[in-house]
Amino acid sequence: MKRPETGMEIDGFTLGEKIHQGGFATIWEVTHALYRTPLVMKVPTILDGYDGPTIVGFEVEQMIMPRLSGPHVPRVLGTGDFAVMPYIVTERIPGGSLLQRFKSAPLPLSELVEMAARLAAAVHALHLQHVAHLDLKPDNVMQRETGEMVLIDFGLSRHDQLPDLLAEEFTIPMGTYPYIAPEQFLKSREDPRSDIFALGAMIYEAATGHAPFGVPEKLKAVRRRLWRDPVPPRALRPDLPEWLQEIILRALEVDPARRYQSAAQLAWDLTHPAAVTLTARGRKVAPDGFLTVLKRRWAARRITGFPPPKSLAHQIDRAPILLVALDLSPEGEPLHDPLMLWVKRMLTLQPDARIAVVNVIRTAVLGLDLGTDDTGNSVHVSRLVRLKSWAAGLDLSEAQLTFSVLESSDPAQAVIDHAAAIHADHVLMGARGSGQARRYLGSVSSKVVAQAPCSVTVIRVGAAVETAPQQPAVAEA
Repeated sequence: MKRPETGMEIDGFTLGEKIHQGGFATIWEVTHALYRTPLVMKVPTILDGYDGPTIVGFEVEQMIMPRLSGPHVPRVLGTGDFAVMPYIVTERIPGGSLLQRFKSAPLPLSELVEMAARLAAAVHALHLQHVAHLDLKPDNVMQRETGEMVLIDFGLSRHDQLPDLLAEEFTIPMGTYPYIAPEQFLKSREDPRSDIFALGAMIYEAATGHAPFGVPEKLKAVRRRLWRDPVPPRALRPDLPEWLQEIILRALEVDPARRYQSAAQLAWDLTHPAAVTLTARGRKVAPDGFLTVLKRRWAARRITGFPPPKSLAHQIDRAPILLVALDLSPEGEPLHDPLMLWVKRMLTLQPDARIAVVNVIRTAVLGLDLGTDDTGNSVHVSRLVRLKSWAAGLDLSEAQLTFSVLESSDPAQAVIDHAAAIHADHVLMGARGSGQARRYLGSVSSKVVAQAPCSVTVIRVGAAVETAPQQPAVAEA
């Protein structure tokens, strides 16, 4: 088997300078006559003796990475097998990993929250493609110049529609110890919520400058997180808001069932802090006491694992984000009750869903004063009141609801953009009957159906038409 070196040519790729030397692989600049974009080649470091983990991990990357698409993963442009020299060629993402940024932690609050939300969005995009990363850490995240976080190094990942080579070959837990989830320690590789735990650990570190469970060097030290809780972030950084500590500690719950059930819902809370329901987690200023920890340690002796989801897709389906576009005009009122009925039906099947209720003010209407209505009240406030009044019939907690009044000359585009921004899994909206205004302005619902980044259900009085699910935009090439 060939070893990489500067000047080597393989399958049309010419190796330039070595730009990174890691424990398991080297990264090289490469060029190809057919590609103008900057490229890099990753080559595993194969030792003369048996190097099973490196070989299997690289095979996992070669299986998974070409199947991924979208801005949150590197685009794959070539692979080579072990017969000559194993490699993966991808686009080169400018800059380094987030590791340098984390070295300057604690980060300013605004930067911290924006980075965390972008990380959660990237992880959600990966999960939508049936992949759990299982080795999230600052070293394995880069950022595009356009802002999107890019996940790299899929050697420990799990695609739930492909054979799990690592589980077949090895029986020891795999992952990076400061970020590994308790269920990974217990040898589970089937739960996307393990990535949510790692996200919580990364956000904690970026917020405080410390890893939540230290930097253990031995696997047995990882077991302690089955019963030990981390020092509350606000004890290390008092200016951190309670809502952000609530988010971090919820992501770091030992039992996956007590964490966020999808990365999209984690991103939701990061971008809607007013909607975060505070519990004792958010108000803690010290770790749990000795007796509480002792009881948990005793109980942990009986823990052999946590129930995994049936699949990544099933886990995301259990905790969707549903956008309800409510028309508050007199013509739209007959659709309010049918929309309520359909939302309740969906909640019966998906009780963990988050509901985003929105209304759009069409700004192109001439003579409309967007500041106040006929009674002198704020248009935005009065519409928010009406949205909340409608949603009262759902009997949901504040943590499951958000309300937004949008302004746009194109209501359909406003709904489409908002659905993308909140990572909505489904849009539910009504369609008015035919009329002169609808014929002149065009159908809002038809544009949403055609262009929304998710599935759309359109309700009419006395009937409903559900579109076929669309592939989410975050998963497109």
